[in-house]
Amino acid sequence: MADSKWILVRNAIDSEIKAGQLKPGARLPTEPDLCAKFDAGRHSVRRAIAALSIEGKVRTQQGSGTYVETPELIKYVIGRRTRFRQNLREQGLAPGGKMLGHSVGKADEKVAQALGIKPGDQVIRIERLTTADNVPIAYGTAYKPYDRFPDYIHRRAQHKSVTDTYKSYGIEDYVRADTTVYTRQPRTAEAHALAQHPQMPVMVVSSIDALLDGTPISYSQVAWAGARVRFSLEAEPEDFPIPLEMERQNG
Repeated sequence: MADSKWILVRNAIDSEIKAGQLKPGARLPTEPDLCAKFDAGRHSVRRAIAALSIEGKVRTQQGSGTYVETPELIKYVIGRRTRFRQNLREQGLAPGGKMLGHSVGKADEKVAQALGIKPGDQVIRIERLTTADNVPIAYGTAYKPYDRFPDYIHRRAQHKSVTDTYKSYGIEDYVRADTTVYTRQPRTAEAHALAQHPQMPVMVVSSIDALLDGTPISYSQVAWAGARVRFSLEAEPEDFPIPLEMERQNG
């Protein structure tokens, strides 16, 4: 019976979520309260919460509590001019985030190739967590060529966005030169930062941003919370050439 108790707790909480008794964003009762409510031990409650976390139905934020996940996924458009703040604001969401760390070091072969520099050249490494309505959705690392942006950290602190920071360097426009998306299990730091269960997969987006002449200015690898985001790939006009018949008609 003890082995199945956690299943009863899991099903009861899941039923409350489905019935709307526990709404998206709502905080679940504390562990002691859940133990008392379901007449269950701590082990059963923790196992039930872990199961719901793996299913993407709740998230646990250290020092804060366990919350019901938002059922509607955030739509994040990846296109030639991908902009984080614009993506969220168009959906009525408040973009946010914080820099968790930064350093200057030597580029390894992978980073150097992405940025079009030599291995060993100096790069700025930036670790950052981004949020939507204060819910963590992405955690990762970006690399900038140090020679081009020696005081990037200082300038980034003075501006609200990456785009505005680039403008302070005279860069009025930049584009997404390359994007790779794949899924994997999160690393410990990623699961912790994203407040998700370590068995819940993340979507990793590896990207290169470049100037209009093709010069790379940033390389990043970001883990996105798979239960909270869905990606939409934006097609460019050149991806859909005008049929010959239409060209003749318009000619």
